[in-house]
Amino acid sequence: MTPDQLTATARLLATLRVVHKESVHLEWSRKRLFDETIDKKWVEMLEQRPELAERLEAFVSRYARMQDTIAQKLLPRWLLALAEEPGSQIEVLNRAERLGVLEDTDRWLEARQLRNRLVHEYMDDSSAFADNINLAESYSGMLIDTYHRLRKDIIDRLDIAESNLP
Repeated sequence: MTPDQLTATARLLATLRVVHKESVHLEWSRKRLFDETIDKKWVEMLEQRPELAERLEAFVSRYARMQDTIAQKLLPRWLLALAEEPGSQIEVLNRAERLGVLEDTDRWLEARQLRNRLVHEYMDDSSAFADNINLAESYSGMLIDTYHRLRKDIIDRLDIAESNLP
């Protein structure tokens, strides 16, 4: 490896550790939030049950943070460690899909749009908001799966021992 690739690999592994922690926290929030059925009635009860609103906020925040970290930091650093030029975010996502790390770029972009709706829009329509929360639950699984596929790829393609990874 060249010195640049060594530096890129070190940055990749540091970012992978961050995403590992984010995945643990997201999974914990996901389990706590979805121990109840989330529907229109559940959303309408948020004002009377602030503990549910707090769980929801933690889940949405962790979902958004993990997606941002993977797309904006982890995937580009992975490509740099592979001695590739990352390019734009869509190019990074497409390359990750071609290399088998990302399941589906279109699905990732849908998850990104959902993230923006959950973070920036208030719940005017309880039914639609409940649907979006349930959709985010599904997409959170995609984020965690992406982390695991990327971790495996780092072991295989960069020949880094699993014991050196989170």
